Parts: sequence; structure tokens; C-alpha cells
Amino acid sequence: MGLEIIKPGMLTTLQDRGRYGHQREGIVTSGAMDTFACRVANLLAGNAADEAVLEITLTGPTIRFTEDQLIALTGADLSPELNGEPVAMWRPFLVKEGCVLSFGAHVSGCRAYLAVSGGFDLPRLMGSFSTYLQAGIGGYQGRALKAGDVIPCHSTTPVAMALFAQAAATPEGHNFLAANWTPDPQLYPAYRPNPTIRTVKGPEYERFSEISQGQIWTERFQVSAQSDRMGYRLQGVSLYLSEEAELISTAVTFGTVQVPPEGTPIVLMADHQTTGGYPRILQVVRVDLPILAQVVPGQTIGFEEVSLEEAQQLYIRQEQNLMQLARAIQLKQNI
Repeated sequence: MGLEIIKPGMLTTLQDRGRYGHQREGIVTSGAMDTFACRVANLLAGNAADEAVLEITLTGPTIRFTEDQLIALTGADLSPELNGEPVAMWRPFLVKEGCVLSFGAHVSGCRAYLAVSGGFDLPRLMGSFSTYLQAGIGGYQGRALKAGDVIPCHSTTPVAMALFAQAAATPEGHNFLAANWTPDPQLYPAYRPNPTIRTVKGPEYERFSEISQGQIWTERFQVSAQSDRMGYRLQGVSLYLSEEAELISTAVTFGTVQVPPEGTPIVLMADHQTTGGYPRILQVVRVDLPILAQVVPGQTIGFEEVSLEEAQQLYIRQEQNLMQLARAIQLKQNI
């Protein structure tokens, strides 16, 4: 018993914080594109930070709950509804058996995250629940969800049990109960359309022509429709090295901005390969990866330079915000 998938949506997969420790074997990290929204969804559901969540892309699924569940929705606003009633995001919900979650019009962002209290009753592969579609591993049978799938869930957490008790007074016929609180939005990343993304210079930045070095900061690039979980292909001006050169394949990571010979930049995303041979002009700072993950194809991005020290301070501040958020949620949930 757990979640029954009535309609799968455009792309719905199980993800967590990623599959680490195996890149030397050629195994990609995968994991949630927006790790911040993934982590907060689990916090709101009373889960450990590394539990699996559903990553929902642009067009959401229709899901029937086959037992009472405590859930949380974060990330993109895809007009979620429970039994046809609009619901707010970034808060826990108690849903009763038979309740149906659906999504409507796209409002903002690209990816929403659904956490279930207790997590999904699925095996970890190499320490992770994450789905890697190209290899058909992890998640639920190594693939995107489809109609008819039933995703089993573990027993609910103490947080859910406490809310179940509170819900005893829920009026008959009302199939869900939302918490009357939500985390302070100031703790979230600065989600917005057409963002400017903070970066540090990549290892091969100085090998690009002076014109290209200027254009990477002043021009805006459109995220192509050919973008996916592996990488965002950017359309705009072409960038070139000052002299043609062959590079030895070397390490790349989430947020590396590579430039192939034709000059069209690619930002590597969660399903990026473990090594690459294209010159790396920029590296997106970690705190802005969630903002980048929520950019919809067709929108534009620009790049802004920060120092390595600034990038480290931004990361420390975000982790402190998450710790503060976790403590606040625990107080609200009385655990």
C-alpha cells in the first residue's frame, strides 16, 4: 500500500540527494535537480534528509493515496489540488485514504517535490534511491513512473502520528488537513524566472578569447528545449578559445559550464557524466544550483562572477538557514 499512479505526468521519478562514492567507477551522481526543495520536503514530512522524494517535472502526475499519509510539496508551483481543492505548498498535509493529488496549470518553476512521511519502501542501489534513466537503475524499476504503478511506503513517522491525532476532529467528508504554518520564504533560494546565476571562473576560462570572456558576463542565454537532467543547452552568442586545443578528459560536476567546439555552452546538471573533454569556462556556485534547476526551457539566464571565498560563504549561510529551518520545523511538530 502507498501511492497509486493514475497519470504519470511529463516526467516523474524517485530521487534523493544523489549517489556518491562511485564516480571513479563511471557511475553518475544523479539525485534531485533542486536539492534544497528536496531536503525541505523531507524536513516537513518528518523524514531524514536523504529519504527519496518524487521529482515532478512541469506537468504533474495524478496520484491516489491508498492509505492515510502525511505529505509535503515544495519546489515549482504546478497548481496542486487535493480532491479538486487547491492547496498551498511548503507545508505538511495529512491526506486520508482515497484522496487524489493532481496538478493543473504551470505557475512558476520547473520541478516540484513530493515527500511522504516515513519514505518509500524501496531498495537503495549503491547507497541511493535516485533514478538514473539512461542506465535504467535506481528509483522504481530504474525508470520514470507510469500509470498503474503502486509505490510502497514505510510506516509513518512520529510526526505523522501526532498529526493523525490532531486530525481526529477533521469534519466528516474532508479528506485532507493542512498545517497552518509554513517556513519563512526568506530562507528559500531566490527562485525567479530568467535569473542571473552566480559562478566562479572555470579552469579553462583564461584560454577563451578576450571577446568570449566579456560575452559570458554581459550576454544572456536561452535554455534550449533540448535541455534535460543531464545538461542545459544554452542558445545565444557562441564562445571560442583564443587558440584551438585538444584537452584531456577531466573531472566535471553539477553546474560545470562546458563549451563544445561549435561554441554553444552546456551547463551540466544532476545526471552529468563523470568526466568531460570540453573546456570549462565557468562553475555555478552550489547555492544557485536550485535556482538553475527551476529554470523552464525557453527562459534565459545570465552569469555573474563571485570569488571562491564568496561562494563558500554563501554555501555556509545556506546550510545555516537549513539548520535553522530544521529546528523551527521540529518545534512546530513538537518532536
